[in-house]
Amino acid sequence: MRQTPLAFSGALLLASLPGTLSPEIAQAQDNNESKRLNIIHIMTDDHSYQAISAYGHPLSRQAPTPNLDRLADEGIRFDRAYVENSLSTPSRACLMTGLYSHQSGQRTLEGLIDTTVTFVPELLKKAGYQTALMGKWHMLCEPRGFDQYYILNGQGEYYTPVFKSHLSNGEYIPEEGYVTDLITDHAIKFLEERDKDKPFCLYVHHKAPHRNWIPDIKYVDLYEDVVFPLPETFHDDYAGKGEAERVQRMRIDEDMSMIYDLKVRELDEEPTRAKHTSGMLEWGLSRMDSTTLAKWMATYGPRNEAFLKSDLKGEELLEWKYQRYIRDYLRCIRSVDDSVGEILEYLDSHGLADNTIVVYTSDQGFYMGEHGWFDKRFMYEESYRTPLIIRYPGGKAGRVSEALVQNLDFAPTYLDVAGVQALPQMSGRSLLPVIKKGGKEPFRWRKYLYYHYYDIPSEHNVLKHDGVSDKRYKLIHFYGGEEGDYSEFYDIKKDPNELSNLYGDKRYRRRIARLQRQLDKFRSELAIDEY
Repeated sequence: MRQTPLAFSGALLLASLPGTLSPEIAQAQDNNESKRLNIIHIMTDDHSYQAISAYGHPLSRQAPTPNLDRLADEGIRFDRAYVENSLSTPSRACLMTGLYSHQSGQRTLEGLIDTTVTFVPELLKKAGYQTALMGKWHMLCEPRGFDQYYILNGQGEYYTPVFKSHLSNGEYIPEEGYVTDLITDHAIKFLEERDKDKPFCLYVHHKAPHRNWIPDIKYVDLYEDVVFPLPETFHDDYAGKGEAERVQRMRIDEDMSMIYDLKVRELDEEPTRAKHTSGMLEWGLSRMDSTTLAKWMATYGPRNEAFLKSDLKGEELLEWKYQRYIRDYLRCIRSVDDSVGEILEYLDSHGLADNTIVVYTSDQGFYMGEHGWFDKRFMYEESYRTPLIIRYPGGKAGRVSEALVQNLDFAPTYLDVAGVQALPQMSGRSLLPVIKKGGKEPFRWRKYLYYHYYDIPSEHNVLKHDGVSDKRYKLIHFYGGEEGDYSEFYDIKKDPNELSNLYGDKRYRRRIARLQRQLDKFRSELAIDEY
């Protein structure tokens, strides 16, 4: 991986990129910047499609998301949107660069991106766009290509988070309040103060609903009387599966922290093998103001007291853990949905809705108890698949797209909106042809997607794997484990929960061979250096 100092400026690189701006757009820029569409990219951290009621999942029916549903009603809901690596930092690097993880260098959470690669905001800024990012950055390099930014320190905190900005001289400054609200406030402030004669690209990156799911104090009672349904695969025993499913550490039963995750702070020590400690929860709570903290204690204290008194065991304890997890997670989502509503209302009230493309997505999917898990990382659907809703000015409303799309597509899409040529090394495709056809696939749209996960050793101990999928079948290759390499194959149409590994089933021999050829093709064309 090529590396330069983190302070490297992209200006010299941009100056060496001829033809990034088409002559037509260059002329339009001189005449009237405001005619080009604005872009708002709203991205959450670990938001599952199961938790957006527009997707119709049983979980979300009891916890509706009206503002996200409105966005879907006015735009296109993508039902086959996926990531190329189901992990936060690699996903963010992909958004900024339009590159696969091995191409950007950002394969893992702690890895360092290749700082010589071009960031999309740099190209947009050169093309005359105002650019801003508010919220989670989560990469070990400085933001580049942004006129304004207010970024959290790493994962950030839910209460009184610290922000580093383009004005803070590299310092992180605490801001009192709830993180989702503060990020929204910074986004609205940018919209208020921007140059009204120029188009803009605004990235709104929420911390929520990332672990450990601490809700806004106004929502701590929300859903407390709701009993959410257990997923069909909640008690999956991983029969017929390989080493990866057996050695992972993301079970709600064994790996979710009673103190840090489930907030039973009255326990003296952690009774599970989870690595998080009570001190980490106390640190988060200490950031609340006295009124908020008192409300928190008055709410969770009696609940925890009742739980400890009940002395639950076995299945009853496991289901209690699930309900506490899901309720707190969905409470965090409620604040995100409020934020989306605020932004949509601002666009409406300031005459911007008709010339602003609004995109809502997550950095990857997340397990809502499926297979007994939380977290992500695997190429299985709940992790690999991400929510994606796009509202395009003048586009068809209330549509559902079955086109195979991936987070690699954001970079070329936004460049296409701006009239800027995508860089040759970008493997994604502009989504504008799909959007303009109301979600239908254009001629010769892609038929396969490639995925690769690298991050081990790590807390959740998911083995490295890569794979290929089409609309019906999925081939996954796990490698680097103690038991050697092995493959899994699934028929998603017949087995949407991915319980039956069909690799080696003679009835699927030709289909497996077809996907293996495609996997080999991806590895060769993308110069994959490990698998």
